Amino acid sequence: SSSTKMKLKHNINPVLLQFINFIVLLYSLVTYIPWYILSGSKQAIAKAKQVKARPVNNKPGGAYRSVNSLHCLASVLYPGCDTLDKVFKYAKTKYKDKKLLGTREILKEEDEIQPSGKVFKKVILGKYTWLSYEDVYIKAVNFGNGLAVLGQQPKTNIAIFCETRAEWMIAAQACFMCNYQLVTLYATLGGPAIVHGLNETEVTTIITSKELMQTKLKEIVSQVPLLRHIITVDGKPTTWSEFPKGVIVHTMASVQAMGAKADIGNKQPSRPVPSDIAVIMYTSGSTGIPKGVMISHCNIIAGITGMAERIPNLGEKDIYIGYLPLAHVLELSAELVCLSHGCRIGYSSPQTLADQSSKIKKGSKGDVTTLKPTLMAAVPEIMDRIYKNVMNKVNEMTSFQRNLFILAYNYKMEQISKGYTTPLCDSLIFRKVRLLLGGKIRVLLCGGAPLSAATQRFMNICFCCPVGQGYGLTESAGAGTITEVWDYTTGRVGAPLVCCEIKLMNWEEGGYYNTDKPYPRGEILIGGQNVTVGYYKNEARTRKDFTVDENGQRWLHTGDIGEFHHDGCLKIIDRKKDLVKLQAGEYVSLGKVEAALKNLPLVDNICAYASSFHSYVVGFVVPNQKELAELARKKGFKGTWEEICNSPEMEKEVLKVLAEAAMAANLEKFEIPVKIRLSPDPWTPETGLVTDAFKLKRKELTAFYQTDIDRMYGKSVK
Repeated sequence: SSSTKMKLKHNINPVLLQFINFIVLLYSLVTYIPWYILSGSKQAIAKAKQVKARPVNNKPGGAYRSVNSLHCLASVLYPGCDTLDKVFKYAKTKYKDKKLLGTREILKEEDEIQPSGKVFKKVILGKYTWLSYEDVYIKAVNFGNGLAVLGQQPKTNIAIFCETRAEWMIAAQACFMCNYQLVTLYATLGGPAIVHGLNETEVTTIITSKELMQTKLKEIVSQVPLLRHIITVDGKPTTWSEFPKGVIVHTMASVQAMGAKADIGNKQPSRPVPSDIAVIMYTSGSTGIPKGVMISHCNIIAGITGMAERIPNLGEKDIYIGYLPLAHVLELSAELVCLSHGCRIGYSSPQTLADQSSKIKKGSKGDVTTLKPTLMAAVPEIMDRIYKNVMNKVNEMTSFQRNLFILAYNYKMEQISKGYTTPLCDSLIFRKVRLLLGGKIRVLLCGGAPLSAATQRFMNICFCCPVGQGYGLTESAGAGTITEVWDYTTGRVGAPLVCCEIKLMNWEEGGYYNTDKPYPRGEILIGGQNVTVGYYKNEARTRKDFTVDENGQRWLHTGDIGEFHHDGCLKIIDRKKDLVKLQAGEYVSLGKVEAALKNLPLVDNICAYASSFHSYVVGFVVPNQKELAELARKKGFKGTWEEICNSPEMEKEVLKVLAEAAMAANLEKFEIPVKIRLSPDPWTPETGLVTDAFKLKRKELTAFYQTDIDRMYGKSVK
């Protein structure tokens, strides 16, 4: 079974192991009955086995809906709250003086000089200081009115380019109230992409931070001719003379002060209607030019209604830690779910998250230790990092400690796969690991890229909490599927949320059909109120990715291939486009990489490969025999054609040539293949690796080179 593969290896005397197993069995038998009666796990086991979604009809390709919304999809969180400003007003009235947004004060900043001579900035942070629902509401109202004083009109665009922090959420709520369309840009986007987004949306005002203004905006401001106002959220920046004429820099506080003084009088501010655009969210495009996804008020509300339903007992006791980019739909949705349910949001950053994080001074506390959150969202890369850190620590333990940990780990894995819990192991063995994330996490939400089964299982075991894997796109307002908390299977993304339905469409080229047995397979189409309006100023692309059926329902064609299991849960099995998201979130267009390298004299054919479980690209290359033989002669390498192709030394030499060509073609660093396999045999239609038109058959090539892929990604090859 898959759980056997994921077990950790120990080195315990077989006789002792038999004795330990006997004690464990005895313990399990003695504790089973009281545990079964007291823990309510009877229901959990039953729920895990339940069917979670069903097709609405018996036709192949029929849409699957959650069993909780078979007859009608959910689209509104609270009655009458059909726009985001109404949702916040409802929450403000209900949770008035409760804490909402928290930020840690900086007590001290210092430069730490490393042995290498590099200087690292370290901070010592204090307690979290909190703004209540009422405080945030007043600040947002004032900021919205202040923007109106600066000339911002309803239904016009305003950009935010800022790190995740309380001011981001305050600015967003101000825009939702006044019906300004909020344009969001990742703080990590490159200069040209930022310029493209700002000019395409014709913004005159941008909200940012001092640091991003100095590091990113300063260089590009002259390329954004319509820009008139820059608002910094964290105080007055140092002025500089080379700023273009006609651009005024304000602080957020001064705009709020203008708003508080402004005489709005009887002028009723223009409130949004559900179909109005709330956010234009720029996402990485395959060609390097980002696309702006137009997300309406009702799209976001439907999405967060669906997400909230999957988190049991969500409410005022919960504390969420916000550190992922708010310009990403996963983080924005998660925070809006919290804001609408009375939860607290404490802000953090990847550099200050844990005690060991890069900016935290040794001996002082990271954000999770101080905040002790109960809810957290993470991308697989962060979870993989935690997994590696803990495993390194386990390897440093004494033999006795290590074997104890491994026995507990393997025992708990068996119990989890049966649907049982292990309170004794949790409190004795895994308590220390839990403290890495503050010790109070009850649900970990994971999205953005697929999570490996081993990492998911590790999180379940060591953090003693369910890991909710989700699947959604910016184009579906982040909503699609999320696994239920009592579903401990790995590798699946769960059943459709109550706000949407999902159907599978045949993809003939890939050989996926919704009539396939045992599981229907095909391209994933998402339908529902959460499906967004389309791409900003890109009608052609909108028509390609979105369709409307005879009932007026919008459908998003995701380009991902999935299969539905018998219990209505979805598993992502392939990608229709050749666009792959690397582990850290960068998109690689395999076709673009191949196009840049295909025309080299040394290359007859090339297939790039990337996996969302890894952070780099690899490639299979059919080298040109004459050119490679010449290169081998120059390097003094003697051998047959097969020996040349199988030589690690020659692989390195070819990689150097590829890297040079990639740099010349302006490929990003993460797009350049890091490892390759040289194929001594050409790819012809007879081999089944290319089509009759010599187009690459990615699926067949991947299967053919699977052992090489494992080697290039450092997996042990049996």
